[in-house]
Amino acid sequence: MNTLIMIGQLIFGLSILVLLHELGHYLAARAFKIRVEKFYLFFDAWNIKLFSFKKGDTEYGIGWLPLGGYVKIAGMIDESLDKSQLAQEPQPWEFRSKPAWQRLIVMIAGVVVNLILGIIIFSFILFHYEKNYLPLSEVNKDGVYATTTGQHLGFESGDKIISIDGDPVERFKDAQSLILLFGSRVEVERRGERVTIDIPENAYKKEAKSLRLRFIEPLNYNFSIDSVLPELPASRAGLRKGDKILEIDSLPVFSYGQFKEMISASAGKTLNVTLLRGNDTVQTSLTVDSLGLIGILATMPYKEKHYTLWQSLAYGFSDAMDMLYINVKGLGKVLSGEEKASDSIQGPIGIARIYGAEWIWSKFWYITGLLSLILAFMNILPIPALDGGHVLFLLVEIVTRRKPSDKFLEYAQIAGMIILLAIMAFAIGNDIVKLFK
Repeated sequence: MNTLIMIGQLIFGLSILVLLHELGHYLAARAFKIRVEKFYLFFDAWNIKLFSFKKGDTEYGIGWLPLGGYVKIAGMIDESLDKSQLAQEPQPWEFRSKPAWQRLIVMIAGVVVNLILGIIIFSFILFHYEKNYLPLSEVNKDGVYATTTGQHLGFESGDKIISIDGDPVERFKDAQSLILLFGSRVEVERRGERVTIDIPENAYKKEAKSLRLRFIEPLNYNFSIDSVLPELPASRAGLRKGDKILEIDSLPVFSYGQFKEMISASAGKTLNVTLLRGNDTVQTSLTVDSLGLIGILATMPYKEKHYTLWQSLAYGFSDAMDMLYINVKGLGKVLSGEEKASDSIQGPIGIARIYGAEWIWSKFWYITGLLSLILAFMNILPIPALDGGHVLFLLVEIVTRRKPSDKFLEYAQIAGMIILLAIMAFAIGNDIVKLFK
């Protein structure tokens, strides 16, 4: 069942992305009165179809091979390599008969749709699922809590963040974004003085791959226990609501963040705990479970703010661009040899595993939105057989006023398909190797 859920999420997510991407090409083509002969979700390789019907000049259908989809535009050399039309005189409804600027719009339409879709999904997640955000101004009352990772980067608990790369920050979420690990400058107030923390561009290598992804947390406040979960270590040790933790193994506890890290680092160990209960000091022993949990809750003293619709759109755009930036930087690291392709490239199996064995809608939409952005970026790369390859040749045509020959475009398409098939084979093979690892 778990495998079916992963496959179901993968197919549903890709179906949304492919349909809307191809719809972008389709609508742009029809807007310029270009005939679209086929509109398919998934590939009907060797003319094998699961479903099809024809309306007007277009055949609509679902193919059997779930590795993408396509629209077949009349008079265009595409992945089908159908040259029968090209042997005839150009017709007014064909792609090749239209001005270069119109053909350019048709080719970038799919990428634009995926980009807009990614932004809309990220905005929807904020407005519908997250709903609220924690203002940085609230956290700055006590300052941030610097985890071990944050301390490696130069943060200290109690730092109050002033700006990131020279810009003020409204959401605390933006101050702990992984994008900072690709190189940034953070200005903080530390014990009344301004201090600049320069995070190196390669910080992600060591820090982002550790178990603790967050380098700062909004946990630098004094706390008392708000509730104790039954049948868990804290309950068995006799901890109660209202207790204030003073020491663990004779080490003073100054903040909730410090307490959490001390407990997480003590999985399976028995700790001596000193706590304040009313006016009395109480000693007890506490055995942390194997997951580094004890079963208490503490209420965060900071007030959240509600996302307005406009803020959801603005921050959705910002979050989408940050994720796109991270993936573009990541690809650059792979191409430059700084990162291994086997660690960075995921095929369909890897993507299905990212979706997970449980259907959680917020997670599904987040991954689908991220894939939409990645699809937009990958498709605009100047590789023949991708939209970016067509865009490159059209830009050359617009600048030089000379159209590449059909034979050149045909060979370029073949070369691009070989490149894409090789990448796909590598990605799927890499997924299989990771399964056995």
